[in-house]
Parts: sequence; C-alpha cells; structure tokens
Amino acid sequence: MYDLNQNKPLYIQLYDAIKHDIVTHQLEKGTKLSSVRKMAVQYAISKNSVSLAYQQLYSEGYIESVPKSGYFVADIVHELTPTALSSPMQETPSEPSIRYDFFPARLSPDTFPLKLWQRLFIKAMKTPLDFGAYTNRQGEEGLRSEIARYLRHSRGVLCDASQIILCAGSSDAMRQIATLFQTHFHEIAVEHPGYPAAGTIFKQYGYAIAPIEVNASGLNIDALEQTTAKMVYITPSHQYPTGVSMPITHRMRLLHWAKREGGVIIEDDYDSELRYQNRPIPALQGLENGANVIYMGTFSKALSPALRVSYIVLPHRYLEAYTTMCQMSHQRCGVALSTQKTLELFMAEGHWERHLRKIRTLNRKKHDLMRNKLKSMLGDQIEIISEGGGLAIIMRPTVAIDLQRLRENALKKGMKLYCASDLYGETWEAIRMGFGGLREEEISDAIELLNTIWIETLAR
Repeated sequence: MYDLNQNKPLYIQLYDAIKHDIVTHQLEKGTKLSSVRKMAVQYAISKNSVSLAYQQLYSEGYIESVPKSGYFVADIVHELTPTALSSPMQETPSEPSIRYDFFPARLSPDTFPLKLWQRLFIKAMKTPLDFGAYTNRQGEEGLRSEIARYLRHSRGVLCDASQIILCAGSSDAMRQIATLFQTHFHEIAVEHPGYPAAGTIFKQYGYAIAPIEVNASGLNIDALEQTTAKMVYITPSHQYPTGVSMPITHRMRLLHWAKREGGVIIEDDYDSELRYQNRPIPALQGLENGANVIYMGTFSKALSPALRVSYIVLPHRYLEAYTTMCQMSHQRCGVALSTQKTLELFMAEGHWERHLRKIRTLNRKKHDLMRNKLKSMLGDQIEIISEGGGLAIIMRPTVAIDLQRLRENALKKGMKLYCASDLYGETWEAIRMGFGGLREEEISDAIELLNTIWIETLAR
C-alpha cells in the first residue's frame, strides 16, 4: 500500500510511488499493474488521478500498454542513479514568473460561464438521477440528443442520438476507434504535418502509420492512393497545424476513395466553431450518407478543456460491433454523470449557442489584433502560415534567426513561446502563437515585448 498523504497532487504521489517500486525492482519486469478502476477504489482517489499517473509512467517508458490487457512493468535495462531516484516528478504548471504564455490550446479562464454552470449544475442535481447504477455506455441519451440536434443544423452532420458516443477527451475517442477497428484494419494514413497524438495512439494499438504530406488542398489524395491504408485520419475543415481547408473537389475524391476501397475516414472537426474569416465549412460526413465517415468533435476548444467532453458520431453499421466491444471490455462512458446532465441543460436552454456567439466574437478580436500586431511589428521578417480559425496563429521566420535561442531569451523575460519543431522536427521551423489564453488587453504589450526580444536575438 502506498501512503498518499503528502502535500502535492495525488497523481504525482502515485507516480512517484510506482516509479520507486519499479526502479528498485520491488515491481519486477512484466508485473501487471492494477486496473485504473481497481487502483482508484483501493486508494479512494479518482480514476482520472490514476490515469494521469499511468500515462506519465508510460510516456517515460516505465510501463507498457497492452491493448485489452492493461499496463505492465517495462524492462528497465539501465540501473538508475540515486540522484534519479531522489528526483520525483515535479508539477509543471505555468511558471509563476511567466507574464505572457502563448500556449496554442488554452482558453482564458474568464470566458467560462462559471456562475451559469453552477446554477445549471444545482438544477441538474435536483432532477432524479440514479447514482447507484452505471451510466449508459454511450453517454446519457438527453445530452446525445442535444449534440445530434446541434450537429445537424450547425455542421450538416447526418446523425441521430443513437450514433453519438461521448468520450473523455479526443484521445479517449481515438483509443475507442482504434480498439473498434483493430481486427479490420492494420494501417492508418495520417496528415504530415498533423496532430501528433493521432499517429501515436494508433501506433500503440498496433497500427502501421502511413504519413501523407499536406499541400495547399489539405491531405494529398494522390499520395494516399499509393498506400495500402484503408483508414485515414484527417482534419479537413481547418487542417492541424497548417490551417488549410480541403476544397469540395478533394472532399468528394476522398469520399469516393473510402467507398471504393471499403475504407473509413476519421474526420476530426476539432475547432469548427472557431472560424473568423469565413463561414464554417460543412462537415465532410454530411456530404453523402455518412456511411464511411467517423466524425469527431469536442467541447474543449470553445467551452472548456477541463470538462473532458468529446464525442464520436459512429455510422449505424458499426454500432452493434461497438456494443459488443464495450461488453467484452466492460467499457463505460468516461464523462461524469453530473457533467453530462449539466451540459445537457446548457445546450437545451440555448446557452451553448449564445456562448459560441460570444466566444467567437471575443476570439476573432484577439485573432485579428495579434495578426495585425505581428505584421506591424515584425513585418516581412515573418510569414503567417496559419490563421483565420482556432486558438492560435502560426508564423514562420523569413530571416535567419535561431528559434531555440529566441525561446530561451523570451523565457528569461517572462514569455513562453512554442516552436513547431518540438512536434515535427527541425524541418518545420515555425512558432505557434496562441491567443486564446491571453486577455485582449495583454496582446499588444506581449507582441511589443516579442519584437524587442526578436531584435536582441537577431543581433547576437
């Protein structure tokens, strides 16, 4: 038994304890760890805390994930030094000295409708709820109906409530899809550059990854057709990270490819609500009958990433297989019942669409302010390669500047920058400038400081 009473987050305490047992060989190679649920019950902590600890151990190579079996202690070849053992994982919140954090996927805290959410939460808790039973595997029907209604009229998605599957974040959604099709497909094509987690997750589940270049029209379909992949993951409405939108001709080609090959398209519509220059492009899923498209959406970009609510729209023909998969793996919806019921009221009473109008207007102002300020301060020293949507602008230097040194110099002055090379290697030199987490009044001062740091970095 571990003593989880220290004055730091529970998931870090659990991580430290398990790591210590692994490196001191108290947990031997191949030992199976308790399931997330069992560990949570044993220590009276949340499943989320256990999952975070396991994910950190997995990312550092201390444990291995075996699909449908669980986590096992990895083979640690090299002995760790006493120094390593005495250096437990540290929390990594934004540094207290950071004034301007350009994290590309953050919302400003003051945009969340906290008082309204609290009122709706209380209202939801006063309705008859069965906390003595497991929730619906796919999520509560009321919320699924609201999501289906919203998707039909806002994104043109052809679906009903029976096709909606609620997930605890986009990574959870991809894991469920990967598990569902494990015996059908052995290879998946992904955009390059693209969303890194997609390739990582499918690779963990045994899929071969076929990276497909992105051009001015999005995923290169000619290149896709040269592969043996029958499944493809794409972000066609606002390609991550380039911002390219796939034109209708390419969308139809992709749909015809899936129909011809008996394939599946995973359409991740991750930030469709946040378009600032043009009307949102209708979803690929709704262009035909949706039979070959699995649609993914999330509330993380426009409402709150902390709620961990995403969803899948699964074609009717796969619903029976999904139910069987859940029964065999004892899988249940990972979104808290209280969150589901509160969000259902939030949507049913019209607050979601009012919130979207507000957040879209606010972020459009931030987006335009940052873009204009970058152009006025840095001029032809940069090229803006992704704009018009989402929570970040991506800029590429057109002059010879050491971006790593720029980032280091910025950090010394209380500014946190994010280089695209961290995700895609040195071949993609760019900076991801997130504006969602900054207040409107901070942006001008932040870009002026960046300009000063830029000049100093060039001079050295």
